[in-house]
Amino acid sequence: MEPGTLNCFRRSRTFPFGILLILISFASAQQATPGATPAENPPAAMPAVQPVPQATETAPNPAKADDKAKEDSGQSATVKLGAGDLVDVNVYNVPELSTKARVSNGGDLYLPLIDYVHVDGLTQEEAQALIEKRYEDGGFVRNPHVTIFVDDPASQGVTVIGEVTKPGIYPDIADHKLYELISEAGGFTPAASRKIAILRPDQKEPIRVELPRNLGDDPSSNVEINPGDTITVPRAPVIYVVGDVGKPSGFLVDNGTLSVLQALALAGGPNHTAKLGAARIIRKGPNGMTDVKIEIKKMLEAKSPDMTLQADDILFIPVSGARVVAGRTFEAAMAAATGVSIYAVHP
Repeated sequence: MEPGTLNCFRRSRTFPFGILLILISFASAQQATPGATPAENPPAAMPAVQPVPQATETAPNPAKADDKAKEDSGQSATVKLGAGDLVDVNVYNVPELSTKARVSNGGDLYLPLIDYVHVDGLTQEEAQALIEKRYEDGGFVRNPHVTIFVDDPASQGVTVIGEVTKPGIYPDIADHKLYELISEAGGFTPAASRKIAILRPDQKEPIRVELPRNLGDDPSSNVEINPGDTITVPRAPVIYVVGDVGKPSGFLVDNGTLSVLQALALAGGPNHTAKLGAARIIRKGPNGMTDVKIEIKKMLEAKSPDMTLQADDILFIPVSGARVVAGRTFEAAMAAATGVSIYAVHP
């Protein structure tokens, strides 16, 4: 056999042997792979347990959801519903019955299936229990769970009117006091009286509070304010001193009283031409205007007691020698009072 033929024969025997080795290696690798797969597969199977906590989140406990709503809203359990309140009523697991409605002037709330429910004067918890009973008694919902959230507590605000810088309605005032509400309203105007009236919906007579000039002097006057209260700050009484005096003026008496001689002194005293014996007090009474003659000269000589003036009194001092007709006294005094400056005094 020739050398070239032998080499070709050797190559032909080596080639099949190499292919055989490759196939054996591939088969061994395939056998090793199934053994490794069980150890690697468990991490890939872990996501299969993830839906369990997700199902818990999508179906919360209604009692816990109610507690969270109360905590988030910060609404007090003692706050009562009233006319004008905009409420959001939710029936757990029955979204078709959830609605948003406003309490009517008569205190009624219109709800699906059960029509009108009277909720005026009820707390949120009481209203929820009443609505649940109506749904259950009517056979509409079995074991209903109702939650109420007040979106716009129109009836719960406190109204501050009168002589304050920013009169208006101030909502969300649970657990507030009088001084805080006056501060929210911008404080008193210069013409404010310190005799405050607080009107409450469930009381016929107002609560009257007399405030000190320095509010810190009497903490007992810082009374509690309830939702729905109306705080009235009236204008301080004005006493006018006009005619033949040094400085005709009007005086705001925000607290206390003012006598004839005190008012005359604040007005600069009488001029030397004043006719003190013909002085008048023009006073508005239930039957109209009255003219009261006073003897200021005798008061100054301590021969007659000083008189206490009332709100809106006009102390008129005529000029000596001038003839004042009785019927014209009102006109002269009123005309003089309209153009005077107003000053606040603090007796």
